[in-house]
Amino acid sequence: MTITDILSADRVIPELTAATKDAVLEELARLLVGQIPQATPERLVAVLRERERLNSTAIGDGIAIPHGRLSGTKSVVAGFARSTQGVDFDAVDQQPTKLFFVLIAPDDAAAMHLKALARISRLLKDKAFREHLLVLKSPAELYDAIVAEDAKF
Repeated sequence: MTITDILSADRVIPELTAATKDAVLEELARLLVGQIPQATPERLVAVLRERERLNSTAIGDGIAIPHGRLSGTKSVVAGFARSTQGVDFDAVDQQPTKLFFVLIAPDDAAAMHLKALARISRLLKDKAFREHLLVLKSPAELYDAIVAEDAKF
């Protein structure tokens, strides 16, 4: 699995308008809703909130990977968004979260879900790459940078 298998350039937000955790989840849900025919924004938000109730998906270093599984979904779908100001997302390091990868996976695809999470975690491990993502301007630039970095693995 590569990032291009689950992410496309039209699912990249260069600057979130949301300033709170709940608002970020809502904006991310709207980003993916068109990719999952049977989903509504409300259902996607509910799936993401349910996962957040278990434990924050903000893993530190300015990264969060909100994710969940939704029955009826055909494949893993991802989106990427950025907040250059950062959002309090209950991160383990208590720092603002700036880079968001959102994932929705089929209910019966635990292995693919975990592979996608691992791929994204590996991609964002490099501090220089994370910093690079914070200075790019357009959705196309961000997407191309993500694809290029992912190709290294």
